[in-house]
Amino acid sequence: MSIQVATRPRKQPRQARSKRMVRALLDATAKVLVEEGWSAASTNRVADVAGVSVGSLYQYFPNKESLVLTLAREHGEAQVQLIENALDDVSDMSIQDAISKYVEACLRAHRDDPKLHVHLTASVLAHGLSSIHELHGLARPMVRNYLERFRDQLAVRDLDTATFLLVTSVESAIHGAILEDPGKLQDPAFEQELVALVCRYLGVQVPILSEIA
Repeated sequence: MSIQVATRPRKQPRQARSKRMVRALLDATAKVLVEEGWSAASTNRVADVAGVSVGSLYQYFPNKESLVLTLAREHGEAQVQLIENALDDVSDMSIQDAISKYVEACLRAHRDDPKLHVHLTASVLAHGLSSIHELHGLARPMVRNYLERFRDQLAVRDLDTATFLLVTSVESAIHGAILEDPGKLQDPAFEQELVALVCRYLGVQVPILSEIA
């Protein structure tokens, strides 16, 4: 029988002081995860780094799983917001320009503390915490709706499958770069090839580098 671990915060901070304390705890969780790893991220260690008593920590978070999942949700929501903002701007763009904008937004979303992103993803998956896949899945309906507008221009016919492959392929390529060569996140050639990958899969003309930059 599996043991259910409580991962939701016990309560939300309401006063400015408590909000600052919770912010300090989440920032400390990120610092410990990146610098020391999951095993070191005990509630005692996080409280110590944050300069907060462990008793105060327990008022808001029942365990380190709750701290990590809260941080993961916050990080994921910020990434989704960046991508959503980019897709809001592509309504009048060509399919090629929209793909370039989407890829650029995905890269930008991962440039903000890529090491933390890797640690959070690994912690959530490896330790069976509550799923945050719904955050990653939020981009898919937005991409799917845009592809629908250009259905007649695309080589693919099953837009649900195409959307899944498009979103996960870009995400996986970026994660691979973070793990093996984070400098690729800043490399225009890497961005260009990601755009070309998506364009060729969808069967649309690949824009040249000067159009992407």
